[in-house]
Amino acid sequence: MTLVLDKVAKDYGTRRVLDAVDLTVTPGEFTCVVGASGSGKSTLLNVIAGLTPPTQGTLTWDGTSITGPGPDRGLVCQTGELFPWRTVAQNVSFGLELVPISRRERAQRVAWYLEEVGLSSHADVLPGKLSGGQRQRVAIARALACEPHVLLLDEPFSALDVQIKEDMQVFLRKVWQDMGTTVVMVTHDVEEAVFLAGRVLVLSSDPGRIARDLPVDLPATRPLEIKRSPRFLELRATVEDLVRAEHRAHEARDG
Repeated sequence: MTLVLDKVAKDYGTRRVLDAVDLTVTPGEFTCVVGASGSGKSTLLNVIAGLTPPTQGTLTWDGTSITGPGPDRGLVCQTGELFPWRTVAQNVSFGLELVPISRRERAQRVAWYLEEVGLSSHADVLPGKLSGGQRQRVAIARALACEPHVLLLDEPFSALDVQIKEDMQVFLRKVWQDMGTTVVMVTHDVEEAVFLAGRVLVLSSDPGRIARDLPVDLPATRPLEIKRSPRFLELRATVEDLVRAEHRAHEARDG
C-alpha cells in the first residue's frame, strides 16, 4: 500500500508550518525526515497520523483519503507513553483489545511481538521497572501488534544515552527487516537517519517544504561499524550540509 501526500499544507493561525509537500512512500520503505527546529517535522508526522488535518492538499493511503487516525498507522512518540498501571504484556495488548479477535489470538500475538522485541521475560513487569530503551521497545511492540501498514516514529530515541540509542537503532532495523512494515521516522540526529533509512528527506524551514529527497545507498545489512565507512561519512556530511544550508537560508530570510 502506498502513502501519497499531494500539495499538503498546514497552518496554525496565520503561520504556515508546512507548504506544498508532495511525497510518495512505497510499501516497505524506511524513510527518515530531518531538518532544523521549526521545519515542521513533527507536524508532518501528525498530519500523516491523522491527528491534525491538513489546511490544504490531500493524503491518501492506497487510494483512500486519510481523514483521521486509523489502525493502518501506528504512532510512537519520544516518551513511549505507556500505561504505568498495566504490565508490559497488557500494554502491548491494549490496541488489540479493540480488534475483533479471540482472546487466544490476542495472547499469541502479544507473545510473538514481545519475543520480536526481546522482552518475553518482562511480560509481567510494570513500566516503572523498565529502562528507557525497554520502554521504547514496548511502545514499538504495542504499535506493531495491531499490524499497521505504516509505523510512524517521532524522535523515539532522542531521550536515550548514546549506547542505548545505538542498540535501539540496530534493534529497529532488525524489526523493520523482519516485519517489512513501512516506516516514516522523524529525527534531529543526522547520523541516526543515515544509518536507519533507505531515504532521507531534508525539510526547509518556515514553512516546511521538502528541500531534498536523498536516497541512502548503503547495504541492507548495517552493523554499527558501517558508521565509520567512507560512504557513510560522505552521506552524513551531505545531509548535515543540506540541513545547515536550509537553516542559514531561513535565518537570512528572517534577518
